[in-house]
Formats: sequence, structure tokens, C-alpha cells
Amino acid sequence: MSGLRLTWVQPEDLIGHELRQASEDGRDAAWIAYRWRSAGGHRAPERAGASREPAPPRLRALAERLLDELSLLPSPAAESEPTELPAIRGACPSWPEGPRAHASHGSASHASHHNDAGGPGPRPQDTRPGLSVARLHAAWLGRAVGCLLGKPVEKLPLQGIRALARATGNWPLRTWFTARGLPPGLAHAYPWNRRSAPTSLAENIDGMPEDDDLNYPLLNVLLLQRHGRGFTTAQVAGVWLDELPAGRTFTAERVAYRNLLSGMEPPYTARYHNPFREWIGAVIRADVHGWTHPGDPAAAAEQAHREATLTHTGNGVYGAMFTAAVIAAAAGGTDVHGCLRAGLSVVPPRSRLAGAVRLGIESARAHADFETVVDTLHAGLGHYHWVHAVPNTALVAAALAHADGDFGGSICRAVSGGWDTDSNGATAGSVAGLLAGHPARLPEHWTAPLKNRLATSVGGFDGIGFDVLAELTRTATTREALRP
Repeated sequence: MSGLRLTWVQPEDLIGHELRQASEDGRDAAWIAYRWRSAGGHRAPERAGASREPAPPRLRALAERLLDELSLLPSPAAESEPTELPAIRGACPSWPEGPRAHASHGSASHASHHNDAGGPGPRPQDTRPGLSVARLHAAWLGRAVGCLLGKPVEKLPLQGIRALARATGNWPLRTWFTARGLPPGLAHAYPWNRRSAPTSLAENIDGMPEDDDLNYPLLNVLLLQRHGRGFTTAQVAGVWLDELPAGRTFTAERVAYRNLLSGMEPPYTARYHNPFREWIGAVIRADVHGWTHPGDPAAAAEQAHREATLTHTGNGVYGAMFTAAVIAAAAGGTDVHGCLRAGLSVVPPRSRLAGAVRLGIESARAHADFETVVDTLHAGLGHYHWVHAVPNTALVAAALAHADGDFGGSICRAVSGGWDTDSNGATAGSVAGLLAGHPARLPEHWTAPLKNRLATSVGGFDGIGFDVLAELTRTATTREALRP
């Protein structure tokens, strides 16, 4: 075991993140923090998934005990930030009445259906036509392009992203990042993401490389193929265990995966020793839920909730619901500003995520210069971890609003704002691609380098073309589940 540092699961690293989470949701953890620090415990790694050196056994055991104690502390935010779907709906005064709401309201099947986690299940499926293949193709391409644009600068601070782009004549950001012509001193000060630079700088792009921001939508296509839109949270877990390599999971997803292997069931998988439960992971899985319910943000949000609660709680779930509702509204023909309103309608208005999204949208309206918008968001939300759902969702909303839904403007603004650059670019690209409505309406300088080829470790999809993927998604989202 010497030298093996497993990221995102070691108690001595989790405790620092959980203390930070406690400060954000209002739990009084001062005494627990004191005991950890006085025993020699360290803060959470700022950027990496694990500290450099393993903790001695006594510290690891202490971290385990303190994590248990932290889980018992009451949170003042619990009332305004519930996780259970009925409480979320009750907290949302503008919860949308979708096309199916009156048909399903009060029906016996709706009243009695529960998922495997014990919560309310989906509303009955309908037979409305789904999205066209062309629109799905544009959405998939947009997601991939935005992700790829953000990959080389993931984990870099905002000032580094700006400096690298300016030094190569690419500011305001308008095209792929490049190392060509970059001064050596700047390259040393702000090194590209070491895993992504070989595949995502302009001079290196040769198809779409693997990324979890694309893997999870693929898994949700498999989920729909096997179980239809009536899937349960437990069935999400089953697809993951069958098809998702553990080493391709990160943050909340890795903790939940570990919890599943320990015999836990959802939604407890999202809560046990999981300080990442409000981070961005569920957001990057939300697209398919919106595609499944064009024009019905409420149904999209409910489906996103059912999937997200495997790994997330509170604001982490809201981020997925917001994104799914935005995409569903875009799929139904709503303009970008109406889409953002639809997204906010499914988020408890007193939650931190709702407040942050409102800040993003209001800042986008107030300032013509997007740098000023970004500076406002970093000043107000910079205390969150760079992978947290709250600041990242706000940034995506601001980028979409400021660009007025334009494709290139949306992805460049989202990535130029820092934080989780590839995930934000992916979500902004998915929405803007869907709004564009057809792959031919996406500029070729963005789509051509992808060469209609996606790399992935999800079985059966490696090397797939985005056109073929759009066909599969269309079929999976409009037919009954395949039965063994």
C-alpha cells in the first residue's frame, strides 16, 4: 500500500471537505474542527483529490469518528434546502405545470408508484414525440465542444486562464486554447491540465477524448434503453455497477460508488461520509433528463431528482434539476431567458443555488463586459470549492444570459469564467447547441476537430459518431424500455 493515494475517498481528506461543507450549511463544527487540527490533521487539499502523504493510523481513525459526529449536527439550512421531492415542490411557488400535469394528477398509478429508494416515482409516461435527431445531434456536439474547450484550463485559477488566453491573442476568448507562441515563463506559471493538454489544445485535437462530462450522458442513454423513463434510483446504481469503471468516477460519484460496494442503498449512498454531495457531479448528468421531456421542465426536473439522489443532496440536486429544466424548456422552443426562468422555477427560492443563479443572471443583465460579470461572481461566490454546484451553476446561467444563447459566445463565456471549466463549457454548449437546433448551425471551426468521434470507456460506445449517438438517444428517449 505504500505510496498509493486514492483520491476522493480517504477519511483524512474527507474531513476537511466536510468541515468546509458544515461552514456553508450553517452547522456549528468549531469544536470538531479544533479537535482535528489540534491532533495534527490537515485542511482539505485545495485542488487535488488527495493529500500528498498518507495519514498515520491514529489520524485516519479520528477522521472516521469526526465524520460520524459531523453527520449528526443539525443544519439550519435544512428547512430552506430540502432534498425530498415533495418538500422541494412545496418550496417552489412557481413550480411549472407541464403538458402532462393534468392528465396524471390524482391518478391511481401516480399516487401509488414509488421508487426503490422509497420516494415518489415518476409520473406515467406519455406518447408525445421526442426531440428530432438533428436537435439531439446539435446538443451532443455542443456538449462535446464546450467540454473540450474547457479541458486544458481545468483547475487553473481565473487569472491564469486570462493570462494564457491574452498571451496568445485569444482574449476575449473566441477559439481553442493553444500553446503556440506562449512565453515559457507563463507556461511554467500556469501549466495546462496535464491529462488534457495532449488531447485538447488546438494543435493536438484529434476527435473528442474521453471525459466524465460525456460518459455520464452515455450511461443515461443506457439507463433509458434498459429501464425507460420509469427508472428508479436503484436502477441507476445497477447501470453504474455494470458499466462504469470505478476509476472513472470522481468526488461524490466515487464516494457513492464506494458506498454501494459496501452494501448501502440510495439515498443513503449520497449522505454517508460524502462531503461532495453538493458539488457539480449531478449537474453534468442532467442533459438526458431534459431531452426526455421537451417542453416539460417539471417532468425533467423530477427525473433528474430521481437520478441525482444516488449521489447528491440539497444544492447538488438542485443544480441537476435546474439544468434539466433549462434543457427541457430549450427543447420545447423557449428562448434562453425563458429557459433560465424555467430552471429557477424548480429550485427552492431560498436556497443558496437559487440566490447564486439570480446573481449570475442579474449581473449578466447589468454589465456589457463579461469580465465584470465574472469578477462579480468570484467576489460573491469564491468561497466555495471550485467544483461546487452553486458557483458553477451561477456562472453557466450568466454565460447563457449574457451571450443571449449564441453558441460560441455561450461556451467561451462559460469557460473564461474559471472554476470547473470543462463541465461548465459542456453544459453551456449543450443548451446553446439545442437552441441552435441543427448541427449545421454550429460553426465548423468548433465541430470539425471532433471528427465525429467520441472516445469513452463506457462499453459499446468507444469511437461512436455523434450522429449515431443522436439516433440512439432519440430511440432510447421515445420508446418503452427494453425488457430481458
